Amino acid sequence: MYFSSLSYKELNKLAVNSVVLLPLGAHEQHGPHLAVSTDTSLVTAVAEGAEKLMPDEVILLPTLPFGSSDHHLFFGGTVSISVATYTQMVIELVESLLQSRFRRLILLNGHGGNITPVRQALSILSNRKHPSNPNIALATYWELGGKYFAGASPMETPALSHACEYETSMMLHLYPERVFLKEIQRAQRPPRNGYIAWEDDEPYRGVTMVKPTENISSNGSSGEPQLGSADKGKHLIDQAVKSLVTFIESFKRWSFSENLTKEYE
Repeated sequence: MYFSSLSYKELNKLAVNSVVLLPLGAHEQHGPHLAVSTDTSLVTAVAEGAEKLMPDEVILLPTLPFGSSDHHLFFGGTVSISVATYTQMVIELVESLLQSRFRRLILLNGHGGNITPVRQALSILSNRKHPSNPNIALATYWELGGKYFAGASPMETPALSHACEYETSMMLHLYPERVFLKEIQRAQRPPRNGYIAWEDDEPYRGVTMVKPTENISSNGSSGEPQLGSADKGKHLIDQAVKSLVTFIESFKRWSFSENLTKEYE
């Protein structure tokens, strides 16, 4: 079901038992070869794929098309919301859904820059002790996809990054007119140092650095976009939808946790 197509009376009847799915996208530079709508297009496709397979259990909200993308501003073609504002926006959107008596919410993320502010929003919300004690989850579609987005065949690079083999492939499958093949070029990247994964080419070793994109990519892309293909893209989208459906099937059955320390009150 699509949230936008229902009346408030219908939504009120469905609120208690339905899973609400809010896709989070972005409009930002994606190298010289992909449209700036890439993140929004991909997360929307995954969300719509899941809704199509389970329309009676999922209420799909419109995709939030702008994300926290300040690190891409140097290249232009980017619309960004600051981390603090994005955090607050997510808090207010979730609280409005809670006021409408929804209790099962999934924030389906499609942009890496959204992860930190959304986690911060969930941390703040968890301390606000809503009387309905809701279940609110952040799920990033390529992380849900597991090995399929981390080097498993037919992919030839270690993991999804930005305007890479993975995103280029999915866009070739879904929106080939938004892929500018003549502009595909591997970016110059910093040398490997054994700790920081500039292109997801190093395992996480407990060390994090944050750099603006112009300091880690010569043209705004990463990975090996020249290896992208429509067939790979179909494979990835199919696996992303399957993984999301599997998660929703589990999530809808989760109990609402209660205070386990009542005896100490």
